[in-house]
Amino acid sequence: MTEFVTITTFNFAHEIIVLKSILDNREIEYFFQNENLISVDPLASFAYGGIHLKVHPNDIEVVKEILNDLNTNLDIV
Repeated sequence: MTEFVTITTFNFAHEIIVLKSILDNREIEYFFQNENLISVDPLASFAYGGIHLKVHPNDIEVVKEILNDLNTNLDIV
């Protein structure tokens, strides 16, 4: 997984739940670096720089579109 690159970071584990589902449904390979560590100790997020979403370079544009859609179209009531 050395060829995977960081696309974005999140501060807390609850922020990645919806994104994980979308990436799984679209069959995009990814992993979240520091996810388990920060799930156990949320304050460690600040020490480790957050949860890093890493994807393969071939999927960067698709993932950026997904992130953009989530940022603009996610309406939670």
